[in-house]
Amino acid sequence: MKKKLSLIFSGVALLMFSNACTDLQEQVLDETLTANLSVEEAANGLLAPSYALLPNLFQHTTYFALQEISTDEAILPYRGGTDWGDNGIYLALHQHNTTSTDPNVLNTWNQLVQSISRCITAINGLKTSTSANAALYTAEARGMRAYYNMVLLDLFGIVFVKDDPALTSTILRGDEAVKYIESELLAVEPVLQSKATVGPGRLNQAAIWGLLSRLYLNAAVYRNIYGTSFDFKADEMDKVIQYADKIINSGQAKLSADYFSIFGNNNHTNDEIIFAVDQRPELNGHNRMAYFSISGDQFPLAAFPAANGTDGPGITSDFYQSWVQAYGAVDPARDPRFYQQNMSVYTNAADTCINDADYKINRGILRGQQYGALRVNGAFVRCADGKLKVGKLNYVTRNKADLAVNFSELIDFTTAGSNYNTGYRVEKYEFSSSSNTGRNRGEADIVILRLADIYMMRAEAKLRKGGDAAGALADVNLVRAARTKTLAPPALTSMSLDLLFRERGFEFYWEMLRRSDMIRFGKYEGKWTEKSNSDVKKRLFPIPQTAIDGASNSPGYLVQNAGY
Repeated sequence: MKKKLSLIFSGVALLMFSNACTDLQEQVLDETLTANLSVEEAANGLLAPSYALLPNLFQHTTYFALQEISTDEAILPYRGGTDWGDNGIYLALHQHNTTSTDPNVLNTWNQLVQSISRCITAINGLKTSTSANAALYTAEARGMRAYYNMVLLDLFGIVFVKDDPALTSTILRGDEAVKYIESELLAVEPVLQSKATVGPGRLNQAAIWGLLSRLYLNAAVYRNIYGTSFDFKADEMDKVIQYADKIINSGQAKLSADYFSIFGNNNHTNDEIIFAVDQRPELNGHNRMAYFSISGDQFPLAAFPAANGTDGPGITSDFYQSWVQAYGAVDPARDPRFYQQNMSVYTNAADTCINDADYKINRGILRGQQYGALRVNGAFVRCADGKLKVGKLNYVTRNKADLAVNFSELIDFTTAGSNYNTGYRVEKYEFSSSSNTGRNRGEADIVILRLADIYMMRAEAKLRKGGDAAGALADVNLVRAARTKTLAPPALTSMSLDLLFRERGFEFYWEMLRRSDMIRFGKYEGKWTEKSNSDVKKRLFPIPQTAIDGASNSPGYLVQNAGY
């Protein structure tokens, strides 16, 4: 296994390059191998691969699937008894029956391991660089290595420690792993630049503060992953608050008045975002976050009649009911985070002819009958005046023209609950304006850290440290009150851990935080639609069988997680 790991952790970054780039002061980091590079171009090329696989990690079938479909937020049945079957991996994922041969687990693992490898290659290559940016780039690569290890720890319970590409990695777990990641983040923090200088698509100082807050908040879980309770140490909660304060007081981020602009096609300049996967179309843009959930008969772009959805996951009725319980007799659409109407045909049936420029799919949680551009024989139907004709949608593309695209609250693994129209859908990220297929070119940056999470983490630390409900309530209400483009959510009058967990669901649904939140709040072993497994061993995913097999000639080196 030592030879195998040596190949994985030193060779992959040299042998596997992608076309991805990212941004530094509006200059693109390019990893293309070109002759006669300048010193600065060579340094740039060494660092770029450290970021290059982030879009792959954050695809809908890798990190998103593991973090969301395993929870009470998302469920993905066999649509129509056939689509999204995938040998039952999404059913198993939701029911906490995932195995070590699951391809989504393997792909997520591979993106993390290869990214760590690329960071190690960058760190070592930059040692001999005479670039003026060598120290900064080294800090970025080292910080990204810590970030990937932090995700690896959260998902699989281990981290890989390696500096010399010729040596075998050391594997750490539990408290040792937490201390290692902490030390790495602290080491690079003074060297990194501000978010204002490098933007959210690069690891910046505020991002390090946010990652430290997240690490300290989850440290109790990482130290005792299968525990019946977690010891949230006062000094670690103090550090959560300390680093949250640094971000808030630095002025490097501001809460957005327009909630859905945080996930819009132009969100690279949204002040709320601290750290993100840079997905601008001229760079890395190819995520599928916007197409994954919506119907195959929803065509969001007037210019592209082939760009549609895929009838993927919906939200569970359990998650929807948490909104209903919070708002009582008031429709939860009253909360600007729940829904944004972009086409008035939903409320004014006479508005059936729409200018191409005004045609824009609604956002948030989509319920009931859906309206959109009507398509016949691959072309959109036009009104007499040439405008786009909009009407009630049916499942024409599924050869089920009698089935309305009428999303129901019911969604489960029964025949009735697995039809194409079951489950309320999520269109949180804006559908790419340049996507001619719907299956690529997502141009909205995918959020890793944003300011609302900083306030929410600070609120949680206040509650867990000494029961400072007033301080926590103030933080949560500040976030709620910031969404002023439309009517802001009403202020809460009390705060508890259960209420904070609910609020995190409202604020961060579909943002790949739910599984980690559920574990930390003691909710992951609960029951929800189609899930009753209460085995604490399922808090971690299995290490892929291929990795275990590869380590078989080095007994005791890579041990499968308990329960698999």
